[in-house]
Amino acid sequence: MIQFKDLTKKFGSFTAVNSIDLHIRKGALYGFLGPNGAGKSTTIKMLTGIYSLSGGDIVVDGMSILMEPQKIKMITGYIPDQPYLYDRLTGKEFLFFCGGLFGLDKKSVKLRIEEMIETLKLGDWLNKRTEEYSQGMKQRVTIASAFLHHPRLIILDEPMVGLDPQSAVLVKQFLKRKSEEGITVFMSTHSLNVVEEICTDVGIINKGKIIFSGGLDELLSMKNELSHNFETLFIELTSENQN
Repeated sequence: MIQFKDLTKKFGSFTAVNSIDLHIRKGALYGFLGPNGAGKSTTIKMLTGIYSLSGGDIVVDGMSILMEPQKIKMITGYIPDQPYLYDRLTGKEFLFFCGGLFGLDKKSVKLRIEEMIETLKLGDWLNKRTEEYSQGMKQRVTIASAFLHHPRLIILDEPMVGLDPQSAVLVKQFLKRKSEEGITVFMSTHSLNVVEEICTDVGIINKGKIIFSGGLDELLSMKNELSHNFETLFIELTSENQN
């Protein structure tokens, strides 16, 4: 579903992402890990089209981001680390606005909103202005907006930040279900426990380079062989690649 081909991003003389090659299969719930400054957010911003590429290419569902960026955006949903909502709009107005950006008619958006109300437990909050929302409710509405157009790829940057336990459980269950339905989920996170709990595949980036990519079962096998917990294994892997 996603291929990074010799992907590179430079800021002046600094190389934030260094010639990475990665393949992510369709339907994977892919946890993208790395220490602060490792290149996670830069990679996501290239995948979403926010940053241009310094080298290489990204191919999504057979389309090059260099050649067909708009087509890729139309099959992608993006959930940033901080939800950006319009305070003076109600949640429902915001969702209709987002649906319009993807060319959806009002009837289609209304049907999708009704589905999301039940799935994400949005309740009557959609009729209130988003300025009244908690962090968890803002994140739920942002997630709903990203799924309105039936995307084939969902990109998340630290989706669990600031979520209360109830919202966190809802989001994790929702992402697992969507992955099982065949939607590819690419999730950058610092939460090792979330990766261990819901991800099917894992990639670790450090100093702009991929140091591990494979199934979660492979990483857990490494953990068990070394008699480590997940945190210790992660620290050991990233420490070995400091130079």
